[in-house]
Amino acid sequence: MGLRVLVIDDEEVYRRLLSQHVATAFESASVAEYDPSSKGRLPADFQASGYDVVLLDDQPGVDSGLEWLKDLRRRPNFPPVVYLLSSPSPADEEAAMRAGAQACLSKSKIDHKRLVEVLRAAQGKASRAEPVGGTDEVDRACRFGNLTIRGFRFVRKLAESPVSTVYLAESMKDKSQVALKVLRQAPEMDGKSEGSFDRFLREYEIASNIRHPNIVRIFDFGAGDDYAYIAMEYFPQGDLRARIKQGIKPHAAAALVRQMAEALKVLHQAGVQHRDLKPGNVMLREDGSVVLIDFGMSKQLELNASITGSGEIFGTPYYMSPEQGHGHETDERSDIYSLGVILYEMLMRRKPYVAGTPMQVIYKHANEPLPPMKPELKRFESIIYKCIAKDPRYRYSSAEQLVDVLKEAERDEAERAAMGF
Repeated sequence: MGLRVLVIDDEEVYRRLLSQHVATAFESASVAEYDPSSKGRLPADFQASGYDVVLLDDQPGVDSGLEWLKDLRRRPNFPPVVYLLSSPSPADEEAAMRAGAQACLSKSKIDHKRLVEVLRAAQGKASRAEPVGGTDEVDRACRFGNLTIRGFRFVRKLAESPVSTVYLAESMKDKSQVALKVLRQAPEMDGKSEGSFDRFLREYEIASNIRHPNIVRIFDFGAGDDYAYIAMEYFPQGDLRARIKQGIKPHAAAALVRQMAEALKVLHQAGVQHRDLKPGNVMLREDGSVVLIDFGMSKQLELNASITGSGEIFGTPYYMSPEQGHGHETDERSDIYSLGVILYEMLMRRKPYVAGTPMQVIYKHANEPLPPMKPELKRFESIIYKCIAKDPRYRYSSAEQLVDVLKEAERDEAERAAMGF
């Protein structure tokens, strides 16, 4: 496997220059770039298991490079860090080495030969937890399709889409089970691939900083020559689709949707729109609560691939707001629309709008009235109508507002259930 490098530096031109130096010296090398000035600190649980070495700027964003260095070196099994000094001095180099740097390099003039020597030494020292045995045995254990991802042992494939595959994997660090989502999109710095990979990284970094019981936990991020991966929480209970097929009582539906709205509230406050909220992206914990997954660029790519010339529907158009379906600007009210569709389906055990092609479904969302609820479920109509109004101006203005409404509905449903209704 080629050398895997993560460059952390504010200057795009300098990051690209370093990438070129690495590419000319190492066959099949892969370089991922991180801009701390726009993205801030790395997530607290990011361990860079997908990299052999990290190149760190001494002035990342508005922070101290030494503080970054100390923080990264405290993380278990973090790869070697090469420290990039803007104005090298013996005192600065000594401080960096004490903080845990593998080596120090000058930013003012890149010494190609010295850079290559340092990277080769760092690659040799990179700590990777691997199974006992030779290289062939390690590669077989870490094989995911046609990719080798060190640090994780393949268990089985869980799901596949046009652009990504999700595997059940075992972390070799602590033997825990994780869901490993692999984006088959080369993280190369050219045109469209650059934007896709950058958004994939940025949105998952935001998510990994969010701690909420109804939002998936992100453990790690990594990249290789032609892929990127996210290691996240695994849910053996599956997703909401199976629960809907079994039937959900109204009081349980109110509680579950309120949990989803709580998660949306936190996501929206962090500046993240889910954009693909559907039962397949709502996972079940063993305690019966729900967790939102899959917000980020990978889902946008899958959306583009889900509307095909064959007219086949892969799920997303059923939950898409009219403005999203027609390519207009969206905001958090688009997620609220999708949540209203899910509530309708949970109660009625059918989707509100179905048709033979994706575009026909999208048309119905924008133009047809909501099919009536069963008489015994009419009490939910006011909530659902205000979630899935065609015009976003007439929906709940925020997830926070919807949470308050759902809490009241949840209390009412609990009282009805207690009274035997």
